[in-house]
Amino acid sequence: MSNLAQGHADDGAHTGPIKNPKQLLVAVFFSFVVPIFVIIGLVYFVVSAVKPSGSGDASVMALGGTTEQSLAQGVATRLQKVGMVEIRDANRELAGGEQVYKTQCAACHAAGVAGAPKFGDAAAWGARIATGFEALVQSALKGKGAMAPQGGGDFEDTEIARAVAFMANAGGGKFAEPAKPAASAAEGAAPAEAAAK
Repeated sequence: MSNLAQGHADDGAHTGPIKNPKQLLVAVFFSFVVPIFVIIGLVYFVVSAVKPSGSGDASVMALGGTTEQSLAQGVATRLQKVGMVEIRDANRELAGGEQVYKTQCAACHAAGVAGAPKFGDAAAWGARIATGFEALVQSALKGKGAMAPQGGGDFEDTEIARAVAFMANAGGGKFAEPAKPAASAAEGAAPAEAAAK
């Protein structure tokens, strides 16, 4: 008899977590219905994502273009160059400091945006001028704080240095506007040749 009682005790220990029909319905619901809703949500998320090539295709179609034009524009957009080589005229006149300031620097320095020292504010420029002209130029070329690097943009480094001199001088500095490097080297060689004769 003890074997029979022990057998019934073992049967109770090996039953599953579902003990009644209500628990069975809850288990079925969570096993099948909830995953279906999760799959529907994921499909909706993937389908509604922004697709970069779709915007160009829609604009071509909206302008009365054909599907071939739309596909061609999408391919061209995805295959565009990563970098470009720009050839500039080496003999062009360098822009002056005021012109570079108005074109490139005034957007931030005229109003003092993001901590930029305002144009003509001697108090803001005083500590910066004390660091020296080369330090100011390097800060402009490499960037500092919220200011992005200015080197390698639309203007040559000498033109950026001229703008730095223009702004610093308006703030109380006494810096000379830098000359074009090739011109200063040629000017330095001419007096040496004249002295040798």
